[in-house]
Amino acid sequence: MNSVFTRESMLESVDRRKEPWDMLIIGGGASGLGAAVDSASRGYATLLLEGADFAAGTSSRSSKLIHGGVRYLQQGRLSFVFRSMLERELLLQNAPHLVHPLQFVVPTETVLSKYWIGMGLKIYDALAGQSAFQPSRLLSHSSLRTFIPELVADRFSGGVCYTDGQFDDARLAINLAQTIADLGGSVLNYMQVVGVIKSRGVVVGVDAIDVETGEHKEIFAKVVINATGVFTDEVRKFDDKEVEPSITFSRGSHIALDRDFFPCDNALLIPSTADGRVLFIIPWYNRILIGTTDVVAETPMAEPVATQEEIEYLLAHAARYLCRTPIVSDIRSAFAGIRALACPPKERWKSASISREHLVMVSPSTMVSSIGGKWTTYREIGEAIIDIAEKVGGFNARSCMTTTLPIHGYKQGGDISADRSFYGSDFLAINEMSGFGDSGTLNEKLHSDLSLRASDVIWAVQAEMARTVEDVLARRNRALFLDASASVEVAPKVAAIMKERLGKDELWVEREVLAFLRVAEGFK
Repeated sequence: MNSVFTRESMLESVDRRKEPWDMLIIGGGASGLGAAVDSASRGYATLLLEGADFAAGTSSRSSKLIHGGVRYLQQGRLSFVFRSMLERELLLQNAPHLVHPLQFVVPTETVLSKYWIGMGLKIYDALAGQSAFQPSRLLSHSSLRTFIPELVADRFSGGVCYTDGQFDDARLAINLAQTIADLGGSVLNYMQVVGVIKSRGVVVGVDAIDVETGEHKEIFAKVVINATGVFTDEVRKFDDKEVEPSITFSRGSHIALDRDFFPCDNALLIPSTADGRVLFIIPWYNRILIGTTDVVAETPMAEPVATQEEIEYLLAHAARYLCRTPIVSDIRSAFAGIRALACPPKERWKSASISREHLVMVSPSTMVSSIGGKWTTYREIGEAIIDIAEKVGGFNARSCMTTTLPIHGYKQGGDISADRSFYGSDFLAINEMSGFGDSGTLNEKLHSDLSLRASDVIWAVQAEMARTVEDVLARRNRALFLDASASVEVAPKVAAIMKERLGKDELWVEREVLAFLRVAEGFK
């Protein structure tokens, strides 16, 4: 652990610096964090600014999959699948405490469709090359029942089994932020960029507001990188108010149910529902996730909410495949994320068919903007951004170091299913914390339906830059995504623990709990 990974120490590093930063990245989601890790690992003076919390937007609301993309294979985009497969392997190698293989079963109604899908997945295997992920195989009707006992299997002749990756998106984001600090870079959450600074028509810095204090800061850099996801065009307008839109939006929603509905360690994939969308049923921690909806969204939102129509869609489709039919009252949590897709909105495409591949653009005033992408390829995106940023800044090219760079928390050989295994190598430090009172009390669960302990809350504040109750319950611990009601019940306890560590008062506790209740309403 980097012992100075606190917001106070990061603010000091910004205030101390007299020279312009080499690279200033706006945005603490997957692409921004990937670019900042790449930049810091090349030895550049690197600063990342995030207006809310790390991964507060889309990057904490994914399907929790690291995958090559079966749908892209169907579309014949073999190069994209191949690159995604490579990145999947690198993530398993560099963050084994967060990424693990997950078996998927694709049920098939006819023998012909089983062999047809099986043949396609053999191409998937071939693109993966020598891989830690098991190759695909065909399943008989009896094997299908063994792999997915809770499947309504009578209508299926068998199926195909293949392996992809699963991860915890927000935890990876936090570990990437820590990795930047470990490499000597600086990261700040709750530092909102509200404008850019220009000199002779060139962007040379940003105007930012410390959300916690209201203080304005002018921060200078040789290259400014816009990696703000769905808000990319809004930041581009700081540079040029007349800029043409570069992205369109898609909303993907998921629901979380008890594992009783799907008590197995394999996942189910329906590659094409009646309307052509993909349906996943995935075990994740002590819940199952069902998703995703993939519908066109008109505008970006900081706190998107799954609509009633989307929830009904997911429940109806789950009922077609599960022996036990879920209803609305069975939902433990429902969440939605808005994706930024690299496609002009005037093009009337279905969102499920729009490319997730990324683009990197450079404005006439030299601001670099990243558009699109997905978690699986975040490292590749970060490399591409910094390759271009080097040219923009007039730097001599330096080699990318991230293909073999262990991510903070790296731990080989651990049990990925163990309680709080997502901490990786930090887990021992959490257990060995001293000076915080009786360790037995700290290790007691704060709620019977959650894994959260007082020691987790303290660690989130002391070592993971958590500033709000939402930071802790949504991203340092995934409680809000797993059980919204239990999270609401535990929020006052979390706020009370945070108050002591942050030096706040009872009014702060009251405001924080109310703020969290407003956010949690969108997950119920």
